[in-house]
Amino acid sequence: MKKTTKLKNMLTRTELGFLMEAHNGLSAKVVQEAGFEGIWGSGLSISAALGVRDNNEASWTQVLEVVEFMSDATEIPILLDGDTGYGNFNSMRRLVQKLEQRQVAGVCIEDKIFPKTNSFIRGTSQPLADIQEFAGKIKAGKDAQRDDDFVIVARVEAFIAGWGLDEALKRAEAYRLAGADAILMHSALKNPSEILAFKKEWGDRLPVVIVPTKYYATPTDVFRDQGIRVVIWANHVMRAALTAMKETAAQIKRDENLLQVEDRVATVAEVFRIQGENELAEAESRYLPKTAGHTTAIVLAASRGVELGALTEDRPKAMVMLGSAPILSHIADTYRAVGIKDIVAVRGFKKETVNLTSLRYVDNNDYAKTQEVSSLAKALPDAGSAICVSYGDVLFKKYVVAALMESDADIAVAVDSGYRESRNKGRLADYVICSEPPSRTSFLHKVTVNSFVSDPERDGIHGEWMGLLYASEKGATLIKDLVRKLEKEDPTKLARMKMPDLLGELAASGVEIRAFYTTGNWLDIDHVDDVVIGANF
Repeated sequence: MKKTTKLKNMLTRTELGFLMEAHNGLSAKVVQEAGFEGIWGSGLSISAALGVRDNNEASWTQVLEVVEFMSDATEIPILLDGDTGYGNFNSMRRLVQKLEQRQVAGVCIEDKIFPKTNSFIRGTSQPLADIQEFAGKIKAGKDAQRDDDFVIVARVEAFIAGWGLDEALKRAEAYRLAGADAILMHSALKNPSEILAFKKEWGDRLPVVIVPTKYYATPTDVFRDQGIRVVIWANHVMRAALTAMKETAAQIKRDENLLQVEDRVATVAEVFRIQGENELAEAESRYLPKTAGHTTAIVLAASRGVELGALTEDRPKAMVMLGSAPILSHIADTYRAVGIKDIVAVRGFKKETVNLTSLRYVDNNDYAKTQEVSSLAKALPDAGSAICVSYGDVLFKKYVVAALMESDADIAVAVDSGYRESRNKGRLADYVICSEPPSRTSFLHKVTVNSFVSDPERDGIHGEWMGLLYASEKGATLIKDLVRKLEKEDPTKLARMKMPDLLGELAASGVEIRAFYTTGNWLDIDHVDDVVIGANF
């Protein structure tokens, strides 16, 4: 059923219906999930969410943009609070056309002067529109609509302005004759006496819609018994959100931590659910190319990193802050910058502190008794057909990852040919001996890694491995097969193996490991000084 038809049915049936306020796509989804049949696109709430007053300070095109997101996010109908129609009859015609294009089911306009003022701000001093001018606006809107079920609700402000029942009845009748589909009768009293007096005289000439913001204590059965067709809860989602935002912000400001608020707010996972993250994942599996598979980045981040001392007493090195974000966040951002979205971090020490969003996690609970390859083994079963592997304490520029991925090698590693000037000089490092030394023309050749060594004084060293590798689908299969073999035949050996051991064993078996030479453009966070430098990497 069309959204317009759903809203029109709510107005024309005898059963009482309810519209709940929403002011953006997220709140619209919340309203739909709560079970409401329709949404009130509140002018007050939309303007408040935009940080402006409810005085047409948000242009009608800005409101239209918000309501478009709301419509796209939901299947239930939206009745937009269209203020005065944002101008004269011509503005009204364009408004109706644009709302229909966005599948908004209807619009409610009020008989006040543009720019409007909220009804609860000095209401009795607000001028009302000329009856015939406003009736012409309704007629123009009805003539402009292409969908016969599109709804135009005429909001009568006579009680708000203090003009009484006779004026309310006169205006409602004029608007009915002009083609309005329903009358919204508004009142600022704390009891429904004005509304009930109008309904008694009005009867059922047109459906009556009410907004009991001020007379909220009235039992809903009163409205049901009087034949009211629709009740609008006009601004309560926005007001509830405002209360929660103020309380949360104040709590965090006082505490300077999140301990008192984290359990009181929605989880990030719940936000992702409402946003439709699962649907996107399903769509990616349907529509993204499947021939080349996808690449998974595996970040080995299980160790504590005792060399950083007190910085890693309550968190692993990967979660040490570099500026405003932890090391792991910087690494993830680099992978995302080259198009790798599937990022898996292997946790171990203080694993509960490794909780960045948009990453997958696997745990190496034996991190204290095992080495890097054991952590890699935890991530490989659910990895993509191609993989990037790096350490949780190594930063690198995105072009290095991109270069490895663009090579035609099954396995490629990044090698720093300027290792003698590296900040890591004198520290434990992984060096490589390659098929030829770095040169201006080495990038034209297939330079391969012959062996990995740890002695910086060893003859024939051509560079330092940066702790970053890329494996194509074939290369990833070779790595997975070797790891599975070790898990089955020699788990003790696997537990002792570091990444250079694994790569060295592959190279010794005849697997070609390509070297990509670079100079600098990476940083191993191995000292407190590196933390300062890394913040500006």
